[in-house]
Order: sequence, then structure tokens, then C-alpha cells
Amino acid sequence: MTSLSDQVRQLARRAKSASEILAGVPAPVKNRALRAMADELEKSEPAVLRENEKDLRAARARGIGGALLDRLALNPQRLAEMSRGLREVAKLPDPVGELIKAWRRPNGLEIRKVRVPIGVIGIVYEARPNVTADCAGLCLKAGNSVILRGGSEAIHSNRMIFRCLERAALRQNLPRGSVNMISQTDRRGVEILLSQVGLVDLVIPRGGEGLIRQVVEKAKVPVIKQYKGICHTFVDEGADLKMAERICFNAKVQRPGVCNAMETLLVHRKAAPEFLPRMARRYLEAGVELRGDRRTRRVLKGFPVKAARELDWATEYLDLILSVRVVDSLKEAIDHIRRYGSGHSEAIVTRSKTRADQFLKNVDSACVYLNASTRFTDGGQFGLGAEIGVSTDKLHARGPMGLQELTTYKYIVTGHGQVRK
Repeated sequence: MTSLSDQVRQLARRAKSASEILAGVPAPVKNRALRAMADELEKSEPAVLRENEKDLRAARARGIGGALLDRLALNPQRLAEMSRGLREVAKLPDPVGELIKAWRRPNGLEIRKVRVPIGVIGIVYEARPNVTADCAGLCLKAGNSVILRGGSEAIHSNRMIFRCLERAALRQNLPRGSVNMISQTDRRGVEILLSQVGLVDLVIPRGGEGLIRQVVEKAKVPVIKQYKGICHTFVDEGADLKMAERICFNAKVQRPGVCNAMETLLVHRKAAPEFLPRMARRYLEAGVELRGDRRTRRVLKGFPVKAARELDWATEYLDLILSVRVVDSLKEAIDHIRRYGSGHSEAIVTRSKTRADQFLKNVDSACVYLNASTRFTDGGQFGLGAEIGVSTDKLHARGPMGLQELTTYKYIVTGHGQVRK
């Protein structure tokens, strides 16, 4: 019987061979394959939903509920979004071969800097089965082969989605190994994938902080990571409070179980007496649990607000829970974000251009917003197509990772017999 180590290594070899072919596949062929994948998902909707129901039943039996169950669940609308995402990626310009820069040296050498695929990309993720289609589509369009390894919570859903994608790719004559999946749930599969130096060029983990730390600690291949999304919104003094209400409600409630949802609300002390009671009523009606500092609880006397602990400011809830703090100044808000933020997404609601500029300049996160919800930190919302993830790293890729972030570059140097003296 073939060992798990042998299986993963064989998968990585196949992906490596496929990546060498994919690097030269023309954009029209890749685009046809992406559209075929979308068609196959739509055609297989009943089968995908049946497999997803198996995952949901197992999750409920394990006591999983709330936002985590929502992340796992598929329905016709979410399947349609997955298919639409693949078609949108097909419409995007192909980054492979794009000329980044060109120049001519005094000795006559012509130098071009062009985009090329990275090669083999491993995606390690948890309970969101839509990641299977999103990541496969983006990697393929950027000329990379992909090895998918989803969490055990979504194993039935992921296997079925993968089968749809692989069938469609093969029918379009893409090389076998363009899209791959480690279908075993044994956690050793991740460690083996992370050790495939020379075969796997990059691993991108998508999931909770525990998963990402495990990947970073054990990886022998390069990793681009998003540790967590502790996102903040600061409501400044003199802000348009109706606008602030809309933004703050959306940032927390619209979909709380995702990385770009707001986890901490900061309110200037001059805005707090009017804004916080109005906002608290809306949050409580929506089932949001509030955890506030002393000044927040004083302003919201009579409201059910728990005392915030130090740990709360550094927690990514991924649920209908919100930490709230009243601050004396813009500087105090920025200092709070610097201390507790994760470098993901932060927003300010203000009428002051000077204070807005100060916030946007001094907050060092991947995405910084003025008068808009942090929920827009998303590849689709940025016009990048479906995203591979949101990087909180600063090297190579930062923020929503689209097609360009799934490429590297090389220099093509053309001479006419020049030699170095």
C-alpha cells in the first residue's frame, strides 16, 4: 500500500510537470477551461449540495454552529457565486508575459522585466469550500498548477468540487496535474506538502491563526500568510453619524465570520454620547454581544454591555461579538490599532480631510479606508476577480491577492554579441 508521504510526493511531481506546460498555455485556452469549470459546477449543483449536507450534519453533531457553520454551508446562491467568480477570472487580462518594464543600456543590451508564473502553489485551508474553486481558478489563470488541501470539516464538499474542476480541465486538454487535491484528512498530509522543496514553490494558508502558525513553523517552502483579521473602525469627532452607523453596522453584521469583518469599534469621546446609544440599539437588535471599556459602559449605562478584557482587544471573534472603546483623540485610536491590530484592514469615519490624511498615512495595515466599510477588503470587490487570500505580509504580496500576486517575474536580456569588460 502506498504511504501518505509517497502519495503527496507523487502529487507534487505531477503538479510540477503540469506547471511546466501551463506556463506556456495561451490565455484563450485557460479561459475556456475556467468557463468549463463554471459550467461543470452549475451542472453538478445537486451533487455538490448533497455532499455539503454531509459536512453540515457532521459539523452539527460536533457542536459547530453560528458563524463557523455559515462558513461551511453552501446553497444555490453561493454555488452560483463560485461559478460567477470563475467566469470573472476568465474575463481578466492574463498576467503571464505582461511587460512590467523595459530599458536599453548604454552598451546596447535590451532588458525586459516580464511576468511569469510562480509554478506549483499549495493552498492549505479550513472550512470554506468556495476556496476550492476560487484558488484553483486564480492559480490556473496565472499559469500555475495548484495542490489543494482543505480541512476535514468540508471534506465531502471539497472532494466533489475538485472532481468538477478536474473533469472540466481535462476535457479542455489541460495537463493532468493542473488541479490537484490531497483528499486524505490525516494532518500529516499538510506537513508532507510543506516539505516538498524543489517541487512546491509556494504555500498559502487560509484559515485561523492556529492553522497559519502551524504552516509557518513547519514549512520548508516559502509561505505567504494572513495571520488574522483584527479590523478596526474609528468614528471621529464631528463624523457624519448616519454614515458611521451604516458603515459600522455593515462592517460587523453583514458577515461576521470572515477576516474583513470589524472586531473593534473605536469612538472619539466627543462622538460617543450621541453615537454609541444609537449604534448599540442596532447591534443588540441584530444579536451582537458588546464588550466595552469602562467609558463605553458608562455611556451605555442600562445596555447589556460586558466588561472588555485585555484579551478582547487582541481577539478575532469571527462572530457577532464586538469590542468597543472610547478614545480621547485620533492619536489614541492610531496607537490602539498599532498595538492590537493584525495589519489587515482599518477604517476611519470623519469629515476632516486633515485627520483623514493623518489616519491613512500613519496606520500601517494592508488596507486603510476612509468613510467605507472594511468588508470591501476582497479580491472581487477590488476588481481583481476571486482572491487567493488577503496577505498581511509585506513582502511580495500585501492585501487581497489576485492574479498579479500569483506571478513572479524574470528579466529577458537581448544582446548583439556584447561581452563584459
